[in-house]
Amino acid sequence: MPERKFKQHSRQRAPAVPMQPVIDPAAWTASDLANDQGWVHELSELDISELDGLVDTISCRIKDILEIKKSDIDLPKLAPRLKRIAKDVLDGRGLALIRGVPVDRYSRLESAIAFWCIGGFFGDPVSQNSKGHLLGHVQDLGGTTLKNPNNRGYQTHEGLPYHCDSCDVVVLLCLHPSKSGGESTVVSSLNIYNEILKRNPAAAAALSEAIYRDRRNEIPEGRDPWFQLPVFNFHQEFMTVSWQGGYIRSAARFDELPPHSQDLKDGLDLFDELANELSYSMDFKPGDIQILHNHVTVHSRTAFEEYPEIERKRHLLRLWLATPEGRPLSTAYENRYGDLKPGVRPAGGIIVPGTVFKAPLSAE
Repeated sequence: MPERKFKQHSRQRAPAVPMQPVIDPAAWTASDLANDQGWVHELSELDISELDGLVDTISCRIKDILEIKKSDIDLPKLAPRLKRIAKDVLDGRGLALIRGVPVDRYSRLESAIAFWCIGGFFGDPVSQNSKGHLLGHVQDLGGTTLKNPNNRGYQTHEGLPYHCDSCDVVVLLCLHPSKSGGESTVVSSLNIYNEILKRNPAAAAALSEAIYRDRRNEIPEGRDPWFQLPVFNFHQEFMTVSWQGGYIRSAARFDELPPHSQDLKDGLDLFDELANELSYSMDFKPGDIQILHNHVTVHSRTAFEEYPEIERKRHLLRLWLATPEGRPLSTAYENRYGDLKPGVRPAGGIIVPGTVFKAPLSAE
């Protein structure tokens, strides 16, 4: 299949100003995505052939994908296309879908290699949990409820509330879809801001203040079990959105924290309402790679039903990535990302005492 002609999003960006509508290529609507499929990219036979060659070369000499170096990722024909897609994710729409990775004939290691190498064009992997996983597995491990602060939603079969992850970019590769359900839904968080500003300015203002969030027992050394970060952030004429509604609400379990104001409660509820109202849904097919810019999108997943066979159970590989080309972040992000050194992007991810990085090929 010939490569779809790359089309940059037509909406221009204007300097972002607090309590004013945001004009940005990432402030799209669901109908925008439906009517302009320029964010969907099908790998051609030549692309796959080149990827096969890279996977064969690397798989012959490694057993752990952490052994892969940047210099190993040699994709001279596919690389320019991936760089254009990365540009649109980081400075355009904020999302992309790449289709056609041949996971049906790849081993688990080969799928992980292909995923890791493609992900390298979008950023550098960071830890996704207290275990130091740089390669994650989105799989039902029997967690029964999201209300338990020790449970992580991606390890259950439940529907997930809209959220963004604690990194610049999140990337998912579908190995096996579910029997039913498990639809991925995504929303422009900048569009949500514009709607909240229109419908309830007091709520928009409350969401722009520092808000306490629960660390869910993944606590960096020397830190409190909570942190503060606004939902709506403005810095250097850019807007970023950090939405983890469940973590904001579960911070109420700490008696020493102040209660939410009515404007904040209204803002939290309205954000959830609009996320469902403005969402765009997509099915995951084997070999699909979804890339989302966390600072301008929020995502979710519907509940799903598994196949009875273990080898057919829903399984996605996941990368959390940090990128130096991302949006500038205010110092408020230090509370979640760690130190923000001048001119250097934060690593993001989750680091706790004793964290050792690893990239397991199966869920742990």
